[in-house]
Amino acid sequence: MVIPSPHPNSPTPHRSPVVIVGAGPAGLTLGNILRAASVDCVVLEVESREFIEQRPRAGVLEEWAVRGLARRGLAGNLLERAQRHTQCEFRFAGGRYRLSYTELTGQHHWIYPQPLLVTDLVREYADVRGGDIRFGVRDVRLHDLDTDRPAVSYTCPETGERQVIHCEFVAGCDGARGVTRAALPRERVRIARHDYGIGWLALLAEAPPSSDCVVFGIHPRGFAGHMARSPEVTRYYLQCPPGDDPENWSEERVWAELQERLGARDTPPLTEGRLIEKRVLDMHNYVVEPMAFGRLFLAGDAAHLTAPIAAKGMNLALHDAFLLGDALVAYLTKGDGSGLHGYSTDCLERVWDYQEFSRWLSDVYHGTASGDPYHAGTTLARLRRLFTSPAAASAFAEQYLGTDPAL
Repeated sequence: MVIPSPHPNSPTPHRSPVVIVGAGPAGLTLGNILRAASVDCVVLEVESREFIEQRPRAGVLEEWAVRGLARRGLAGNLLERAQRHTQCEFRFAGGRYRLSYTELTGQHHWIYPQPLLVTDLVREYADVRGGDIRFGVRDVRLHDLDTDRPAVSYTCPETGERQVIHCEFVAGCDGARGVTRAALPRERVRIARHDYGIGWLALLAEAPPSSDCVVFGIHPRGFAGHMARSPEVTRYYLQCPPGDDPENWSEERVWAELQERLGARDTPPLTEGRLIEKRVLDMHNYVVEPMAFGRLFLAGDAAHLTAPIAAKGMNLALHDAFLLGDALVAYLTKGDGSGLHGYSTDCLERVWDYQEFSRWLSDVYHGTASGDPYHAGTTLARLRRLFTSPAAASAFAEQYLGTDPAL
């Protein structure tokens, strides 16, 4: 719902060409792009700086996304510290099968936890480029989005007073539960949603990775995943009922299921360690079309959510930020509105491509645990094809890595 214009007796308003709501990868990348072009902007974030720099999130970056960050001077630490992955491994029917996607495509993945990327982007935006970022704001409201004089208001955490920022554009980068997506008039947008009907128990373990690559366990008891985060910490996933209580999963039960579902012939057991995160994710996707209304443009999870099935979320957020940042710079410095006009269409093509791959991969991950012998049989046929057909392997690798948008 769009809030009416601020009351005339509101505090003296501030002005900025762009207000960015949300300091995640999309919002911070966008802010850095604008600052590099000498376009003023304000970033509003409801959480503290410490919180966003420590919040556990994804860690897989596609090669084109890292190149896009590097071209904008935002990948210095990443390129020095990130791990480079060139293959993944499927474990099913008691065996282990490696797929060397770099040999097939010449491309690779980077493993760099999102909290580290956010820390880098905040430092670059606020400390190096002098960007205006306001943490801990409350009750953010959007005004007059369908006019050429939109505004954003919020409650200042220090004074408790309402502050108003008049602007030319609002960028909604505040995620799935933020205020910007809710500001879209229902009659002007379509939200397409898909629920997978499964849950994933997301785990972080103080344990070194037990493999040098990502491992997918396809098992009749349910999917399991192994993803390195650092030399000391590993991300694990376990398929579970949607809405399950994490407290139902003791450390003993967690490690027993991981050892079973990720076990394979001639493979040593996983290295166990203390669990430092345990939460249940209900697997669902959604897409907002269009990703814009008036002077509001959505980016990242505010516009589309892709379950972590295919590790696409952070990459899509960066893709949006690259396109929106370049489009806003072109309009505000040159009067060229073509990028803004085509923004939603250009983003959604990649969004839907990744959504389709996520759904296909979900069928592979969860098919043998479906309880349907037919589904289980076709799942194993798909998996065998990946390792007997070079064409099938190449097609998978291309989608897994993401085609280069040349941004």
